[in-house]
Amino acid sequence: MTGEHADATTARRVRRLETLLEEKGLITGERVDEAIDAFLASSSPANGARVVARAWTDDAFRSRLLADGTAAVRELGYLEGSYQRLRVVENTATTHNVIVCTLCSCYPLRLLGPSPSWYKSEAYRSRVVREPRSVLREFGLELPDTVDITVWDSSAETRYLVLPRRPDGTEDLGEEELTALVTRNALIGTAAV
Repeated sequence: MTGEHADATTARRVRRLETLLEEKGLITGERVDEAIDAFLASSSPANGARVVARAWTDDAFRSRLLADGTAAVRELGYLEGSYQRLRVVENTATTHNVIVCTLCSCYPLRLLGPSPSWYKSEAYRSRVVREPRSVLREFGLELPDTVDITVWDSSAETRYLVLPRRPDGTEDLGEEELTALVTRNALIGTAAV
């Protein structure tokens, strides 16, 4: 596709399908709005935080999550009906991951809720690729020079989720308590947790 992001084409196709369904009397605009509202109501960074907490407490799940994020997340009831591939990238002592969509704002909405305005901004989308360490510093995340930063570019086909490092001293916490520690920014990679 020349100069056009696949999401724009998909959006036009979806709108055309909605129009045809409405014209044929098979669905109303109100019903479409209700379906969108229901989808958004079930889309939250708390979902992504639950995925992370499970990975922190269940090594077998963590392995499945890193091998096939889409399948592992579906085990928890998320991403049903989603056609995008989810790739989960893990932060370690020597590697930090951060996510961007340089073309628009592709993002795992069901796991992270509506994207923050800064994620959609041209400044973030262009700068995090060129100068990730500086951008992360502006978010308050200072990483040692010994930590490599990998920037992952989401697309219409593949979305990314960062698996942050489990904080020290949380070994006695249960899944619910761990879930409460995880922020949306950590799931994007602009915060440690």
